[in-house]
Amino acid sequence: MFTTRPEIAGTFGVVASTHWVASQVGMAVLERGGNAFDAAAAAGFTLQVVEPHLNGPLGDCPIILHSAALDRQQVICGQGPAPAGLSVTHVKGALGLDLVPGTGFLPAPIPGAFDAWARMLLEHGTWRLRDVLDYAIGYLRHGAPMVGRVTATVASMRRLFEQEWPTSAALWLRDGGPQPGGLYANPVMAGTYERLLREAEAPGRTREAEIEAARAAWYGGFVAEAVERFVRTPAMDTSGRRHAGVLTAHDMAGWRAGVEEPARGRFLGHEVLKCGPWSQGPTMLRTLALVEGFDLARLDPLGADFVHVFAEAMKLAYADREAHDGDPRFTEDLVAATLDPAYVAQRRALIGDAASLEFRPGAPGGREPRGVDYAAAVQRAQEMAAAAGSGEPTVSRLGASAGDTCHVDVVDRWGNFVSATPSAGWLQSSPAIPELGCCLGTRAQMFWLDEALPNGLVPGKRPRTTLSPSMVLRDGRPYMAFGTPGGEQQDQWQPIMLARMAAHGFNIQEAIDLPAFHSEHWVSSFWPRGARPGKLVLEGRYAPEVAEELRRRGHVVEVGGEWSEGRLTGARRLPDGQLRAGANPRGMQGYAVGR
Repeated sequence: MFTTRPEIAGTFGVVASTHWVASQVGMAVLERGGNAFDAAAAAGFTLQVVEPHLNGPLGDCPIILHSAALDRQQVICGQGPAPAGLSVTHVKGALGLDLVPGTGFLPAPIPGAFDAWARMLLEHGTWRLRDVLDYAIGYLRHGAPMVGRVTATVASMRRLFEQEWPTSAALWLRDGGPQPGGLYANPVMAGTYERLLREAEAPGRTREAEIEAARAAWYGGFVAEAVERFVRTPAMDTSGRRHAGVLTAHDMAGWRAGVEEPARGRFLGHEVLKCGPWSQGPTMLRTLALVEGFDLARLDPLGADFVHVFAEAMKLAYADREAHDGDPRFTEDLVAATLDPAYVAQRRALIGDAASLEFRPGAPGGREPRGVDYAAAVQRAQEMAAAAGSGEPTVSRLGASAGDTCHVDVVDRWGNFVSATPSAGWLQSSPAIPELGCCLGTRAQMFWLDEALPNGLVPGKRPRTTLSPSMVLRDGRPYMAFGTPGGEQQDQWQPIMLARMAAHGFNIQEAIDLPAFHSEHWVSSFWPRGARPGKLVLEGRYAPEVAEELRRRGHVVEVGGEWSEGRLTGARRLPDGQLRAGANPRGMQGYAVGR
């Protein structure tokens, strides 16, 4: 079949990411002798520069990796928890809010991205931090090419920046702001990383000691101090009111990125690895378990039956996410119970020929579902659509964003794999910190203001993030690293891609290029936490009769643009040692490179 670009093939190394500059930076590291962990870290820091509307230094970053030296897989959790001062008592009681705002200082968790990259580099990399950061610093100093979506995001935020967030205006509106195809520099953020290196480096320090010193400076030094000072001044957020933040330097000093075992599931002879129930990841494992019971190989991968089966399976999987998933240090981990074959069969029996418009969580192991008011979520979505005129805006007048992300995959010649999904701290999330040249993330908007819920707000608890990198094993050996931006769509587009590869034999690029779809049936993780029963969005290249058949079955079908669904990238290693990679053509910025 025709593809928009080839599936990259080689034996030396491959890198795929959501921006061509980051992919080439990763490849440059491999060419200079670095391993996959060095390359992924350098690409990740570069993504903060070239995709500032999608991630930043004070955001989040979950990573799944395979170490050839250790012959094992690990998750590095770069999702920071709620600070000590962020509680239901404070947000609901003292401030009188029903939801955690989607922007501003209040929803900022402890920023986890830097320590996730640093820990991976420390324990698995070979390069010094200066060498890894050199690429990003160069682009920050001299300017990085800006894609049109950066310009559009800044334009959508202009009024808020000018009226309420003056530090962001100073950073992003100077000299007319970033222009499509033009270069835009961020010398303040460059200075942040340069100061970090000055404080980390000292004569005689080892590579490892430098990285540890940088971690200390970030979380216990000038970065944490600048954060605490700045968030004390109230800033406008999506509530329509100004609120101060509660994140402190003490919160940051007491946190470091953790390492844990991946959640694991099976699908058509493959073992699929995801982050735990503090993430969206287990939802994908449940979807795959449900659809495996259908004869996927006999279903047309572009037909109505394929779409229907996946849409209905995802409704059940996401209902269980809402009812049962949260930080397992605070709530029972029910991932294994929801993947139990008997429970999966019981849930699969609910999938019929007609679309369900109900919200139907199950009771794995007899645990009754604990969830939010679905009708209220539907009402919030309707109110937002009415206020916007037609549909939810990408960025509202108060900065509300439906969320997007970055992704990078790397496989090197030694057999190391990395799948990482950095996000948050994007330019539209909160006012820019003038001393640092970047802003805080807002992941704590994903908490409910009810401590009894699995994803209810408790200080020290991780918000149930949408970020969801993936890894696949075949015959016990690492086979593929892949992932995508997209908020709730991440674990919709990924299982579709994997099923088309495993059941229909498509390669990475073919599976990425094929038309895709997503549902908005369940409760969104992003403010204002809406739900749209039965809504199913098809990419415009589906045949009209597919949309009509799905409508006949009761789906609320919306047809999007011809190249509108999916931001996927992937990299894999074949049994003969060949490395392959592919990347999303939509948006005209993702790229895979390798040789």
